Amino acid sequence: MKRLAVVLKGYPRLSESFIAQEIYGLEQRGFKILIIALRAPHDPFLHEVHRMIRAEVHYLPEYPDEKDARVSKAVSWAQKNANYDRLLELQEHRKTALRCSNSYDDREEQQRFLQACVLAHELPEDVGWLHVHYLHSPCTVLAYSACLLGRPWSFSAHAKDIWTSRPEELRLKLRHASWGVSCTRYNVKYLQELSDTPQKVSLVYHGLKSQDFPVVNVQRSFQQKAFNPPFEIVSVGRLVAKKGYEDLLTALGNLPTEFEWQLTHIGAGELNDELQQLAGELGIDQRVRFLGALPRDQVICHLRKADLFVLACKIAKDGDRDGLPNVIMEAMLLGVPCLSTSISAIPEIIDDGETGYLVPPDMPNALKEAILDLAHNDGLRLQLALNGQRRVLQNFNSESLLDQLATRFERSIGASQ
Repeated sequence: MKRLAVVLKGYPRLSESFIAQEIYGLEQRGFKILIIALRAPHDPFLHEVHRMIRAEVHYLPEYPDEKDARVSKAVSWAQKNANYDRLLELQEHRKTALRCSNSYDDREEQQRFLQACVLAHELPEDVGWLHVHYLHSPCTVLAYSACLLGRPWSFSAHAKDIWTSRPEELRLKLRHASWGVSCTRYNVKYLQELSDTPQKVSLVYHGLKSQDFPVVNVQRSFQQKAFNPPFEIVSVGRLVAKKGYEDLLTALGNLPTEFEWQLTHIGAGELNDELQQLAGELGIDQRVRFLGALPRDQVICHLRKADLFVLACKIAKDGDRDGLPNVIMEAMLLGVPCLSTSISAIPEIIDDGETGYLVPPDMPNALKEAILDLAHNDGLRLQLALNGQRRVLQNFNSESLLDQLATRFERSIGASQ
């Protein structure tokens, strides 16, 4: 079987363990994979799954310059290619779509165009299918290079790539893709509404490989914790607007003074300093621990100690929002009751009052009341934890979900030969 080329914005990335798990799962099913990344890694750690992946990684120039010999050679080759005029036409269509919405960036466009020329020029002959994760910049690069090569391609759409992209650009990419998947019903519905051929887009959840997590007997785990104060709240997520950490800190700052609690946050992000300052202004900085990014085994360790997992997701001003955060699935699998918000695809895994608790986004007071309700009802938290773990095991098993994806790739590679 020919290789499957997977185009990513960066590799490896801590926040994209679900992509690494998918690549590893495909390798386990016999696929030979080439990873193509638009930039080199910047994260301080690797997940263990990254070390298990055998795929070759091919890095494109992150900031391509036509004066660079590698880029110049690729552009010269592209200009002599029979499909070069088709590429220029596609590029003009994308520019028109973006200019209509005032979101066109000439410098960014030039970078993607040059990266696409390098990708097309350097793509090995043994690649049988092209696939991209994310519909924004990585997809632009792949769509251009595939046009130049006259090759079909597919995509996996997730969250930010959908909700911060202009509908006009998404329509263009959906038109040129052979097929695509997304990880939530919420996303799939939106993309199908934009597409001239809705059947191109189908649902494949990320899922979890339960064997990668410690076996947790939820009832025994609750008995061992004995619910001694402080009430341990854990949250895992990047410190960015869509994660709602300002709302969570505000909610915690309004809790009764006699209630003993502690928040452990895991993750890094651009709002780190701002949120630590807010914790100080609210007078709760002694109860909040910002641990930064941690390896997965340490994340699991903290989750297992938690009395409650909280993620206060919201829609950011630029439209960015979460899809179905994998960390919610991980917490549920580990037997931790979860509290989140009723936006995007989160209700696809959390049934309010059954497999977890949901409150409206942007409402710190509702978040505060939910934390108090759950903290004072051990029986409810236990039931939510039991139901949540059962939901993940029954509906989000990555093995069966990966089988669906593998079948699609097998057909696509076979048809292209």
